[in-house]
Amino acid sequence: MGRLESLDVFRGATIAAMILVNNPGTWSAVYPPLRHAEWHGWTFTDLIFPFFLWIVGVAMTLAFAKRVERGDGRRKLLLHALRRTVILFALGLLLNGFPFFHPATWRIPGVLQRIAVCYLAAALIFLWTSWRGQAVWTIALLAVYWVLIGPGGVEKGANLARHIDGLLLDGHMWAQTRTWDPEGVLSTLPAIATTLIGVLTGHLLRSGRGEAEKTVWMFVSGNALLVAGIVMNVWLPINKNLWTSSYSVFMAGMALNVFAFCYWLVDVKGYRRWTRPFAIYGMNAIAVYVLAGALEVLLDVIRVARAGQPVSLHEWLFQHLFAPWASPPNASLLWALSFVAVLYLVAYGMYRRKWFVKV
Repeated sequence: MGRLESLDVFRGATIAAMILVNNPGTWSAVYPPLRHAEWHGWTFTDLIFPFFLWIVGVAMTLAFAKRVERGDGRRKLLLHALRRTVILFALGLLLNGFPFFHPATWRIPGVLQRIAVCYLAAALIFLWTSWRGQAVWTIALLAVYWVLIGPGGVEKGANLARHIDGLLLDGHMWAQTRTWDPEGVLSTLPAIATTLIGVLTGHLLRSGRGEAEKTVWMFVSGNALLVAGIVMNVWLPINKNLWTSSYSVFMAGMALNVFAFCYWLVDVKGYRRWTRPFAIYGMNAIAVYVLAGALEVLLDVIRVARAGQPVSLHEWLFQHLFAPWASPPNASLLWALSFVAVLYLVAYGMYRRKWFVKV
């Protein structure tokens, strides 16, 4: 099969959304859907990370299949996966430490680190099992995590994931908590399951079924997962911070539904013109994400004078260019949209020069 432009579009839209929610003008005035749920439940923002892990799984299946077709063996594929894992994990560490790199408080977990670990785990399972084995692994990871975390152990101050993070990552966790991490150790298990559901979707896309049939199966599977996640939520709440099994299943169902719609429009019906900006974003997703993270930090650490007092360049620009023209929530949103637009110009420039950063 040829390149799925719908996957680039979905990846690009997901990265653009991730940059949007990560970069408000001010955290004191953000529309609720652009924040994570405080604990149980979900918002638009809580869709983004599992969508990206699901995409990683789909892309892995398609990419590994092409490598097998050109003669790559299991050992070569494993070395490729290990190399990519190390690069992603290292990029995540560098972003966490940038620009001061304080060893005593350097955060070890993070978004790119979790992507790296989930990618490697899914790659190992993919290389040594069939699609049936991958389905069994998915169910087993979700079930084991449910048993470990327990429906009664999901409170913010008392849960097994927090306890393990405290034992293994003391002093190297998310700055806003320092007692647990949303990309912590134990909650990576169901995140791997999210990635494997993407792997299984990749098998469907590579099958000999017709395009309409693939679309229907994605919608059917996606809605089945949504229902399963809602039912599981009765006993184990949907919770992004803990990445509960119900959250993993529910968000994979959302990803399947959104991608099925995208696949039908872009690859089946050929409606590509309006989606092209997202595809351009998606072709350099990791590069744009890393640049966004570095730029966000630089804007916060560079200091300028305002009324005789030093403030961050971020605050100075926001107060001068956005705050005077809109209400605080709208000004904050305009800043975030401008951030996305500026990074799109970078992605577009890379696309025009055929610079595609592969890791």
